[in-house]
Parts: sequence; C-alpha cells; structure tokens
Amino acid sequence: MRILRRPLENKGSLAFLSGLGLAVAVSLISEASFVASSEQILRKPIQSADLVPLEPRTLSEEDLSTAKVAWRYFEANYREETGLVDSVAGFPSTTLWDQGSYLLGLLSARELDLIDVEQFEYRTTALLEALDRLELFEGKLPNKVYQTTSLNMVHYDNTPSPEGIGWSALDVARMLMALRVLEIKHPERGLQIRAILSKWDLAAMTQQGRLIGASRTGGETRYLQEGRIGYEQYAARAAALWGLDVLEASSSAPILEWQQVESLLVPVDVRSSKSFGAITPTLSEPYLLQAFELGLNAEGALFAARIYAAQAARFANTGQLTMVTEDNIDRKPHFLYSSVFGNGDPWAVLTEKGDRHDALRTISLKATIGWDAIYDTEYTQLARNQLADLKRQNGWAAGKYETDGSANEIVTLNTNAVILEAMHFVAHGPLANY
Repeated sequence: MRILRRPLENKGSLAFLSGLGLAVAVSLISEASFVASSEQILRKPIQSADLVPLEPRTLSEEDLSTAKVAWRYFEANYREETGLVDSVAGFPSTTLWDQGSYLLGLLSARELDLIDVEQFEYRTTALLEALDRLELFEGKLPNKVYQTTSLNMVHYDNTPSPEGIGWSALDVARMLMALRVLEIKHPERGLQIRAILSKWDLAAMTQQGRLIGASRTGGETRYLQEGRIGYEQYAARAAALWGLDVLEASSSAPILEWQQVESLLVPVDVRSSKSFGAITPTLSEPYLLQAFELGLNAEGALFAARIYAAQAARFANTGQLTMVTEDNIDRKPHFLYSSVFGNGDPWAVLTEKGDRHDALRTISLKATIGWDAIYDTEYTQLARNQLADLKRQNGWAAGKYETDGSANEIVTLNTNAVILEAMHFVAHGPLANY
C-alpha cells in the first residue's frame, strides 16, 4: 500500500447532516462518469440480458433451510459478556468488518423471521453498547482486532496489544454500512448510533477523496491508502452514506484496465502490487456485498456480470467448478484471496503479502450461494448442489478444495453472514431498501 501523509490539521468527527446529500452526489457523479466512459473503455454492451440481478422472489424450502443453518453460527459463537460474535468458530477474536457482517446478518435474520423481535432487540442493544465501549486506536478509530471476551485491543493472533495495531478504513466502512442500514430500518436507533460515531474521528480515514488506513509497527504509525478494485468502491459507497469525501475512490475508472480471462474481458486494478505494496485481486465478494446491501450501480452490475461469467466459463472450459473469493481456510496460511485475476495472473490465489498458494484454491460456499441469489443460473444451481453437504451443527463450512474435493472445514462468521444476506436478497432485495 502507498504511504500517504495526513494533513497536520485534524477537523474531528464528521458533520453527519450533510452525509446523505453527499452520498447521493457521489453516486450520481461517479455513475454518470462511468456510464459516459464505459463504451470507450470496453466498446462492448454493458452486460448481457441474461446476467441482470433478479428481483425478489419467494424463498424456496431449500433457501429457508440454508438460512436457518447459517443462523446457527450466531447462536453457537455469541459472547454474552460483550455482545460480540467470534470471527472464526471458537476463537475469541474479531474485526470491525466481521462485526459489521454480524449486524447485517442479524438484520437479515430478523426480516427472514429466523429470530423474534425480542432477540433482535437484545442482540442489537448488546452490540451497540459494545461498540460504544471500544477503546479506539490513538483515540481516533476502532483498532483492527479485538478480543471478543474482553473488548481488549489485540494483534491478529489474539495476543494483547495495549497500544493497538492501527485501523482499517475498509473494516470501518463495513461497519458504517451496517449502521446506516440499521438506522434506515430502525430509525429509533439513530441517536444511539450517532452517539457512538460522534466518538470516532471519521475524517481521519479519508484524504484527497480516498480511503486511509493506519498501521502501527515498531512504535511508528503510518497512514496508507487502502482498497483495491471492488473493495475500494464498496467501502467508498458505505463511507459516502455518512458524508465522507470519497469521490476519488467511488469509481474504478481511474484505476481500471481489462484483462482477458477464459476468453472474457474482466476488470482488474491497474495499480501494480510491486509498486503499491498491496495485492490486486479481482474476486466475487465486494460485488456480492454491493448487490445485497445497496444494489449494484451501473459499474458494479457490469463488473459483477463479467466476474461471474469468467468463473462459469472456467467450468465450461475445464470441468472444474469455480467460485472464488476471499476465505479463511482450515490450514496454513489460514486466509487466502482466490481471484479471477490477481497480481498479474488469472486465477491467482494470494496471501495478503502476495505469496501464491494456487493448490489451496477453494470452491467458496458464500460465493456460490451469493451468485445463485443474484442470477440463479443452471451453473449456480449445479455448484450449490455440489456444496450442499457442507452443513455443520454450528453453521456452514467455508467450501471445498479444488484439488481433491475435500471440505474446507473452517466455519466463520463472514461465510454465514453473507449467506444470510443472500437469502434476504432473494426474499426482499437489497438491505438498504427503504
């Protein structure tokens, strides 16, 4: 990631009242800009008629059962002492990204009638009270990782970190998305939400229209531009809902190029991982989340269609089921980005540092159910059927390894939250619908 220096002046927390207006302006400007330039960039139709996100429809018995299994995760891994949910089953640690996923999964579960009003209110209150009690990194924004039994700041291995290790702008943005959806659906929570956010220095996570994270190592804090294609635009849409200046990050146009994968053109990030110090994976997750939470804009709809189609084409060309995204795995190195295109190569499987682990590519369950919710094709149904045996007592396991078809047995918050969001999308459309 690129190191950026922040201005010396700190203007403090955001004036929230301008948030929604700025969000609308950002959306209109970025979408108009993209639509105007897309034919010059691609010189192809925006998307094929058979790859348009579907409208809400009746949940099948299979869909309802799928959602019920996903909710088991949140019953099995809830921490009564704090109101948080473990990111990985049985491991008492979490990130703000995953607690944002929890809140969105909780909202989905309530609207799918998996839980009653009393349980929803109890869990929501507990989570908001926990967010209000979080110690902030350098007094500005939530730390990257917390212990779920104590709310203490920790490292990623869950060892204590009294000073904290920094903040992730992408993680904060995911929580901002969840809090905005909560406020839209439950406006009576607005004052409580805004009291929490009034303690957070949201202005610190943007600079010159881009998202800025903080990383503390060796007693020094560095400020870094965060986000690559897909994730950056998702986080910008979330941040804009609270009035943050994220205009430069809101569209992929400035950092976009097209690469051929399986005879299809797919969007990739032009920023070199070697030059900018961050991996550049094109994968499913950010487009699934945009669809489930806000609905896909023109850019997102085009990119989602191409990314899904490339995965279906790999299956057609090779016979190998392909559904790729970021996922925890049940062995070292424990977390991988399985991409359609990453760091200059098709189908690269990468660690955060850029190491390759292509032999550990998985068929992701959350990607499979996510694409099935959006498009419901013969291919998504085939993949879903092949993964139906990943049901576990405490939720859904993450997927299967391509090499031998064995299960990736890890059970995570994010997999099960995305599945709940997918089922909500099938029944009701995007979560942020008024």
